[in-house]
Amino acid sequence: MEKLKGVFSAIVTPFKVGEVDYQSLEKLVAAQRAAGVDGFVVNGTTGENPTLRENEIKNIFNHLRKMDSKMTLIVGAGSNSTEHALHLTKIAEELKADAALSVVPYYNKPPQRGLLAHFKYIADRVNLPILLYDVPGRTITSFAPQTVGELSQHKNIVGIKEASGKMDVLAEIKKNVNSDFVLLSGDDGTYLDFLKNGGHGVISVASHILPREFVRWTKEAKNNHFHTSEEELKTLKPLIDLLFCEANPIPIKKAVQIMGLIESAELRLPLVELSNEWTEKLRMEMKKQGLIR
Repeated sequence: MEKLKGVFSAIVTPFKVGEVDYQSLEKLVAAQRAAGVDGFVVNGTTGENPTLRENEIKNIFNHLRKMDSKMTLIVGAGSNSTEHALHLTKIAEELKADAALSVVPYYNKPPQRGLLAHFKYIADRVNLPILLYDVPGRTITSFAPQTVGELSQHKNIVGIKEASGKMDVLAEIKKNVNSDFVLLSGDDGTYLDFLKNGGHGVISVASHILPREFVRWTKEAKNNHFHTSEEELKTLKPLIDLLFCEANPIPIKKAVQIMGLIESAELRLPLVELSNEWTEKLRMEMKKQGLIR
C-alpha cells in the first residue's frame, strides 16, 4: 500500500455563486502537485462533504483524475448510517478510487462492537482499500486500539487516519496491527511527532498552504534522517493553529483565497466565511511566514 503513504491534502471544494469552481480547483491542485503533494481526498470534511451532491463528488473526482492519472485519489465515504456509508464506498469503488476514507459514525455513538459490525459490513461488500478515520473531536466515539487491530485483519481495511493528535494512541494502535498497516496523521499540529513515532504520512489541511514543508518532513521520515528543527515547528505553529480558529474548512478556504489559489472563499451553509477579525490575523501571520506580500 505504498500509494497510500505520503502527503495527501484533504482538498477544499471551491465554490462560485453556489456551484463548484473547477477553474480554481485546477489552479489549486496544480500548485499542490508542483510542490510534491502525492494526492488528495475528495469529499472529505475539508471539501464540505455534508453539503456536496452525489454528482458533484463524481465530477470533482473525474476532473482530478483527468488532470493527472498518477496521483493518489481517496474518496471520503463515511456516514453515521451504515447503508449510506456503503453506498458512498460503492461510488468510490465505481470511480476506481485508490481508497475510501471511512469515518467513525458520528452523533449516534455506537459501542465498539457496533464499530466492528459497521466497518466489517462495508468491507465485506466492496473490493476497495478502506482507510479507517478516527477523529474524536467530531465524532465523540473513537476506536479502541483493539478494535482497530481486529478490523485490520480484514483484507480490505488497510490503514487509518488518526486525528486525535495523541502519540500514546498511535503507540497502542501500532501494538495491535501489522507493520504493513498504513498509519496516516489527521492532526497537522502534531504531524512531525507522528512521523517520529512511526507514521507513514498525513491527510492534511495545512498542506494547502505549506505543501513543501509537509513533503519535506515526510521525506525526512522515510529516509530516517530528520533535519527539521523544533524551532522551525514553533515558528509555524501560530499559522497552523490559525487554520483551526473556526471550524475547518472556513479558515483554510480564506487562506488559499488570500494566496490567490482560488477565486472565492465561499462556503455552503451552515458554514460561512471567516470573520473579518480572524481574516486579518490570518493575513498577518501568512505575511510573517512569507506566504504573501
